[in-house]
Amino acid sequence: MSAYALAMSAASLIDYGANRKGNRQTRRQWLTDGPPRALVLLIHGIAEHSGRYEQVGAQFAAAGIGAISIDQRGHGTTEGPKGHVETFDGFLDDVEDQITQMRAFGIPVILLGHSMGGLVSTSYGISDRVAPDLLVLSGPALGTDLPGWQITAVSKLAQLSPKLFVGPPFETEVLSRDPEVGKAYTADPLIKAGGSANLLAHLMSTMASTVARIDELAIPTLCLHGGDDELVPTAASEVLEGLMPDPVLALVRAGPSNGGAGALCVLLRRADTA
Repeated sequence: MSAYALAMSAASLIDYGANRKGNRQTRRQWLTDGPPRALVLLIHGIAEHSGRYEQVGAQFAAAGIGAISIDQRGHGTTEGPKGHVETFDGFLDDVEDQITQMRAFGIPVILLGHSMGGLVSTSYGISDRVAPDLLVLSGPALGTDLPGWQITAVSKLAQLSPKLFVGPPFETEVLSRDPEVGKAYTADPLIKAGGSANLLAHLMSTMASTVARIDELAIPTLCLHGGDDELVPTAASEVLEGLMPDPVLALVRAGPSNGGAGALCVLLRRADTA
C-alpha cells in the first residue's frame, strides 16, 4: 500500500491505501506506547471487518505488540462489491503486502486469522509468499458441516451467477455467549451478512485445497477453537492433529468448556525454532 491518507478513530489509527486491484483499502493500526516487541496482523472472518477487533488490537498494543488489521476485499469500507471477491488469491495478495511492510521493522511478525481469516492465514502459511514468524488460528474455517450436494450447488451457482448474494445460514445468537455481540453485529452498518456465490464457492474450494496440503505447514502455529462453536465445527481444526506423527510438533487439547465438547488447542513448533 502507498500514499496513505490518515484519520483518527477513538481507539485506532485508520489509514487508506490501494490493493493490487487498485481499490481503496482500509487499514487499522493499534500503536504501542514505546517501540513494539512484535507486530501482529489480524485477519477478520467473512461478513465482518477490522473495526470489530478494536478490543483485541488494543489489548495487543497494551502488551507491547503493535497490531494491524485490514478490511478484506468485499468487506467493511474497502472499495468494491460487498461480500464478493473474484479470486481467493486476492485475499493472500493483501496479506502479503502487509507482511512485507511489517518485515521491514526487523521484529517478529505474527499472522492471526479468525474463521474465514483463519483459512486465509492457513492458505497463506502453506504458500511460498513472504512468511510471518508465527501463525495463530482462531476457529479457522478449514472444514464445514454442509452436505456435499450443497457445496456442489454453490459451485454451480457461482458459474451461473457469481455475484448472486447468498444470506447467512445462521442466527446471530450463535456468534457468542454474550447476546450483546449478536446485537452489535446486527446493528453494524458495515456488515453485509452472507456472501456472493463466487466468494462462497472459493471458500469451499480453498478449504479442500488447503487441507490437502496441510502437511506443508512449516510455520510455528497456535490453533485455538472453542468446543461450542456452531459456525465452524471444531473438527475442522482437528486436521492439524494429522501433523502429529512428526516428532518435532507438540499438541495440547483443552478440557471441556461450559459443558460443551471442549476446546481444541493445537501448538505446532518446528524443532529448529525451539
